[in-house]
Amino acid sequence: MGEPIQVALRSLSLTDFRNYTQVSVSLGARLVALVGDNGAGKTNLLEAVSQLTAGRGLRRAQLDDIRRKDTDTGWSVAARLDGPFGETRIGVGHAPGAAGRRIRIDGADARSSEQLLDHMRVLWLLPAMDGLFTGPAGDRRRFLDRLVLAVDPGHGRRVADLEKTLRARNRVLDEGGTPAFLDAVEAQLAPLAVAVSCARKETVALLQARIRAQDNLGLPFPRAGVTLAGDFEAEAGGQSASELEDWYRDLLVAMRGRDRAAGRTLSGPHRSDLEVRHLAKDMPAALASTGEQKALLIGLVLAHAEVTAVTAGMTPVLLLDEVAAHLDPGRRKALFARLADLGLQVLMTGTDARLFADLPPESLILKVASSGISPYIEG
Repeated sequence: MGEPIQVALRSLSLTDFRNYTQVSVSLGARLVALVGDNGAGKTNLLEAVSQLTAGRGLRRAQLDDIRRKDTDTGWSVAARLDGPFGETRIGVGHAPGAAGRRIRIDGADARSSEQLLDHMRVLWLLPAMDGLFTGPAGDRRRFLDRLVLAVDPGHGRRVADLEKTLRARNRVLDEGGTPAFLDAVEAQLAPLAVAVSCARKETVALLQARIRAQDNLGLPFPRAGVTLAGDFEAEAGGQSASELEDWYRDLLVAMRGRDRAAGRTLSGPHRSDLEVRHLAKDMPAALASTGEQKALLIGLVLAHAEVTAVTAGMTPVLLLDEVAAHLDPGRRKALFARLADLGLQVLMTGTDARLFADLPPESLILKVASSGISPYIEG
């Protein structure tokens, strides 16, 4: 397998997006730091980039909520990038009240957001994710599903179909549907459940292998152990996909009474969890210090970026919101060096340009202010 194709945004333009009426910025570097006061719009720029891929973006916002206040028009994000097909123009936008985004690639309408994954993969790490290891299992499932989507473009559709079919089964149970009707719904549910679980397990295995390989690099980020856990996964060990589908259909039939009383389906991959351990200390990540949890998460994201590059055949664009402020100088310098070695394009935010003093000299530091976006000039 050859080297992954280097993907990088060359320019980004926003119209009526969050706090921006109209702004355009050139991004002629691999490592880009966006520096400005709180509320200047740094994270909004990252969110705009996250709209250039499949999914709901890094804030998971409703599309109508993204448009600039005091306007009744829609919003749009346009970008030029170098990627698998050379220079490509991508446009994403939303009109008020429309059901979804309109996506154009080199001037032609895209059939679905999954087509965006042919051109770029976007990963991110946000301050809101700092509580990932101590929060509810649902947050970790969504985090894992984003990781899977970056390496398996069809995963997002399978997860959406699984959730839709689960809702259908719950509704049929609540309304006292006939056994034949439930049989039909569960026959649809079982293969979706198996497909989602298998895709998650494969991504976790790839992450585990990449994290082990990072040990040789001497990175100052603790090694994480990652496992997909749950009753569904415990049963799946050693079974073929068809055997697992049969087992799950039988379980759904047996548990109809229990699930009807609970008002929801209590067994399946929608109940699974991503378990993360601090291996050096042999303890759950949730029990590690705040700083250790942050370092574990960074190591996990770096490993995933490498997995994405290898499996997708293209380097991802990585968005790091306020990550430098929470690292000591040694870890900060090591992070920048590792990002440079990986050859990714990375957009980072911070309130103080001094946080980025150890960036390689070819990096770009931009000042983000209410007056616009411009190259940062020291002093």
